[in-house]
Amino acid sequence: MDYEGPIYRPPSEADSLLVQATIGCPHNRCTFCMVYKNGPRYRARPVVDIIRDLDEASGLYGQGVRTLFFPAGNTIAMPTDDLCQICRHARRVFPTLERITVYGSSQYIHHKGPEALKRLADAGLNRIHVGLESGDDAVLRKIRKGTTAAQQIDAGRWTLEAGIQLSLYVILGIAGAAGSRSHAICTADVLNQINPDFIRLRTFVPKIGTPLLEMVQEGAFEMLGPHGILTETAMLLRRLTASSQLTSDHYTNYINLHGRLPESRDRLLDQLNAALKRPESDFRPFFIGDQ
Repeated sequence: MDYEGPIYRPPSEADSLLVQATIGCPHNRCTFCMVYKNGPRYRARPVVDIIRDLDEASGLYGQGVRTLFFPAGNTIAMPTDDLCQICRHARRVFPTLERITVYGSSQYIHHKGPEALKRLADAGLNRIHVGLESGDDAVLRKIRKGTTAAQQIDAGRWTLEAGIQLSLYVILGIAGAAGSRSHAICTADVLNQINPDFIRLRTFVPKIGTPLLEMVQEGAFEMLGPHGILTETAMLLRRLTASSQLTSDHYTNYINLHGRLPESRDRLLDQLNAALKRPESDFRPFFIGDQ
């Protein structure tokens, strides 16, 4: 099987077969992301090559494949007919396959529209991981996400209406100290309107080679410390009414929060309040990310 460029997958896809469908990211402008800043440029792999890799993996792993993840950074952007074809082929060659998943940004989901999303669901696509990052339009503009809160709401709702599971990622601290409250409130509002299957929390860590790291180093972006991140998380949680599974399964986070909303909200807030009583020196130190 062939792979090109960085191959990333969500923690929840740790046991999945990885077959590369696209290379790079078609947007590649987010100020916090370093993954594809040095290339390779975005392109979709030829369907015949992807099918060859699926057939090879079938010969190697056969009945053992239950979940499949198609990297790279924005596979939902590939032509709908091509993505449908490889999903259908995967279902044929892996008879025990339970889930097919891709990464996808809201603007590319929105560009596809409801009809194409339904076609993808019918072809066997089960889940899309989406970097929501924030529901605050001011923050989205500053980090050059290439989307708006309204577009993210449409994209999220269309995904769910098509019958595809939706996993949304929120970056705690991405608004800095000045925008923390608005970020928490607006993000909760967007999540409530979408009502995704999963809400996954990540904490902002400046990465090498990114514009946001330069802003941090120049003093133009004031990062939140551990207590600030935990306070922002509590603000977010208090406003969430979505019926979603919440997790913070990532090395960037200060504490691990896991529970079903809304029934776990009080327990999660108790965890946050207990953590806020600890000195900041108890938590992981500041670091600059290199991946």
